[in-house]
Amino acid sequence: MNDQEILFELTPVVEQLLERHLETSKEWFPHELVPHGRGRDFEPGHEWAEADADLAGHELSAEVRSALYVNLLTEDNLPYYFRTVESLFGADGPWGTWVRRWTAEEGRHSMVIYGYLAATRAIDLAHLERGRMAQVSLGETPNPETLHDGFVYLALQELATRISHRNTGLQMGDPVGYEVMKRVGSDENLHQLFYRDLAAAAVEVDPNEMMIAMERQVRNFAMPGTGIPDFEAHSRRIAKAGIYDLQIHHEQILAPVVLRQWDASNIGGLSGEGAAAQEKLMKRMATSERVAKRYAEKRDREQSFQPA
Repeated sequence: MNDQEILFELTPVVEQLLERHLETSKEWFPHELVPHGRGRDFEPGHEWAEADADLAGHELSAEVRSALYVNLLTEDNLPYYFRTVESLFGADGPWGTWVRRWTAEEGRHSMVIYGYLAATRAIDLAHLERGRMAQVSLGETPNPETLHDGFVYLALQELATRISHRNTGLQMGDPVGYEVMKRVGSDENLHQLFYRDLAAAAVEVDPNEMMIAMERQVRNFAMPGTGIPDFEAHSRRIAKAGIYDLQIHHEQILAPVVLRQWDASNIGGLSGEGAAAQEKLMKRMATSERVAKRYAEKRDREQSFQPA
């Protein structure tokens, strides 16, 4: 099926998913979650130090600071995500309505996380701003090859983002910071449900192309922060802290979505390239499971040798 045909076939599904989303999403206000009382004026040229942070008696590790930096800059890159998703779905009808609604909700995430960081001085805001300017000026985002790839990637990416936000909040210590990240994660959960179920519907109408896209996206998946300065170094810290790593990627994203929700191993109606992609995908999932297990064992060994 070509893009116009699959968009037409799935329009009733998008209408239903959009209606469900609007019924289940809740209005919230970033300014109500930001601890403004902890804020104070910034002196021009002030050099940030960890002692500047007001985290209600808690301290942040370097790993959690990296996660906050990456999480916020990922949200700040929203204009380019909007461009990508609208180019896939179009601007008309329920597809366009969803893209704009999704964009409006995503915009709140950067506002509330930045508001929290500015009030608490949890990280160096000058460093953050330089990172934002570099990333947004670059405009780099993962760009799915096809509409089908977009369905798969968006479902996996939104779930990955939700998990990263949630795990960051759990390690912050500050109850207010936890609530900020929990609220953002709740939005991301609704977004991933929309995309997950949209992809499942796409499998029903075009299983061959969806299987090809599924195998390709599982093989090439990358988090959307690849344009962030020093992203690889930050990613290593984030993985070290168990906020987002290979084990989490397999056990909390690939296995529950690809294997259980989409039931990839039992998708029928395949022929030629689609059947070959299914075989490759199952082998790749088995490899991913082994890699995740080895990664977890290696991390456990390293932690057991840490001095008390």
